[in-house]
Amino acid sequence: MNDSQRESGAVVCELQQIHKTYFKPDGSVLVDALAGVDCSIPRGQYVAIMGPSGSGKSTMMNVLGCLDRPTSGAYLLDGQDVAQMTDEQLSAYRGQKIGFVFQAFNLISQLTIVENVEVPLFYQGVLKSEREARAKAKLELVGLGDRLTHRPAELSGGQQQRVAIARALVSEPVVLMADEPTGNLDSATGGAILETIDELHAQGMTILMVTHDDAIANRCQRVVCLRDGLIETDTLQ
Repeated sequence: MNDSQRESGAVVCELQQIHKTYFKPDGSVLVDALAGVDCSIPRGQYVAIMGPSGSGKSTMMNVLGCLDRPTSGAYLLDGQDVAQMTDEQLSAYRGQKIGFVFQAFNLISQLTIVENVEVPLFYQGVLKSEREARAKAKLELVGLGDRLTHRPAELSGGQQQRVAIARALVSEPVVLMADEPTGNLDSATGGAILETIDELHAQGMTILMVTHDDAIANRCQRVVCLRDGLIETDTLQ
């Protein structure tokens, strides 16, 4: 994707007056985790989501990732209002549109790394030959083309996170969402993973990253800071 395409203004994620309230068993309000959030993420942008514990950043990421539904408000993901979808439709759409990278690698130990990367495509009903070809291509992209038959236990932590990134990309998502992706890695290995994510952004990928680390946020184009369920600051840098 070239710069003109990246700057075309197409919006990948749009939150409109998003509220997320958690209730006690008796029906009373436990916490308003999000209290009317508006946020628009253009295609190709690299965004850090920050905030202190309890600020709402994890809830916001869960709503953005279609892992949780808002109590009220609208969420448009690649132009579609996901609030109107059934659970089955939402699960399928999430699998097509979003790639996830978590602090824990969440790899299946019994499978080779190419089989691990194929997993999302298996659930989408993609034929075995195409699954394998696409998985190999993404592992090549993250520098693991020579490790296809290895299992997770045979890889370092940084290599396992690269497998997780390849798995997140194999469905050709419109946005990559990363939640503290270097949290389980030493600083040198974490730096290498961040360089991989930087390269993906340079190629046009839209990236949302939850982090508490100012140094990581400084790599991003935009920093959204939450406090008490609202966006406190939203800065382009």
